[in-house]
Amino acid sequence: MKSSGKLAGKVAWISGATSGIGEATARLFVQEGASVVLIGRRQSLSRALAKELNTSEKRACAVACDVSKETDVCNSIRATIRNFGRLDVLINNAGMVHVKMLHEYTEAEWDQVMNVNLKSMFFSLKHGLRHLRKAGDGTIVNVGSISSFVGQAQTPVYTTTKHAILGLTKSIALDYAADNIRCNCICPGITDTPMLREHLNSQPDPDAALAQRLRRVPLGIALTPLNVAQSILFLACPDSSGITGTSVVIDAGYTTAAEWDCQPT
Repeated sequence: MKSSGKLAGKVAWISGATSGIGEATARLFVQEGASVVLIGRRQSLSRALAKELNTSEKRACAVACDVSKETDVCNSIRATIRNFGRLDVLINNAGMVHVKMLHEYTEAEWDQVMNVNLKSMFFSLKHGLRHLRKAGDGTIVNVGSISSFVGQAQTPVYTTTKHAILGLTKSIALDYAADNIRCNCICPGITDTPMLREHLNSQPDPDAALAQRLRRVPLGIALTPLNVAQSILFLACPDSSGITGTSVVIDAGYTTAAEWDCQPT
C-alpha cells in the first residue's frame, strides 16, 4: 500500500499493539509517517514488532504496560515523551473478554474486564491530556465493538464495557473540544484476530463455528485487522477533522438488519 503521509510527524500511543487490530494499526501508522509507542504486557512481541518497524530510523518503541494499572499507564506516557518528544494520538485498543454467564463471574473477573477495557481509557486520557493539549490538534480513537450496540451471548461484562465506551467517547469529545482534541469510537464487527481464533478454537469445530457466525453478516466475510486499522487511521488523521463524539461501525453489514441468517448474492 502506498503511503500518503497522513500522519507525518505525529506520535501515536497504541494500546494492545502486539497483535490483531493494534498491530495492524501500528504498522499502518508508521507507513503513514507516524512514530508509534507499542503498549502491551507481552514485551517480547512488542520488542519484535518495534525492531521490524525500525528499519532506517527509530519509528517505534516498545513499552511494557498493564493498562489496568494507573502507574503503568502514567509511565508509558512519560516513555512516549522521552522517546519522541510529543504525543498527538491516543489509540485505546486494549481489550479482553471472558465467555461465561454473568452469575458465574467472580468479582475479580468482573473487575479485570472492566479495568482493561474501560478504566484504561480513563488513565490514558488523564495522563496524556497535557501533551494532547500541547500538540494543538490531539486525537483519540477508542475501540468499541458491534457489542457497543447489541448484546452478545455469554459476554455480559465485555458487552457492558463496550456500551460504556460509547458514552465515554461522547463525554471526552464534549469536555475537551475547547482544547481542539477530537475523540471518536470505532466499532468493528467479526474480525479475524487472535482473540477471535482463541474463542473459535474452544469450539468442537472452529471452522463451522465461524461459518455460522458469518451467516449473520450480509457481506459474508470476516474483517481483517487492516480493514479496521484503515478506519482508525481515518479518525486519527486530518481527513476526519470535522468529526468528533461519534462512532464509526465497520461490520460488513452485521448490524443493518434483524435477520439472523443473511445469504449474500
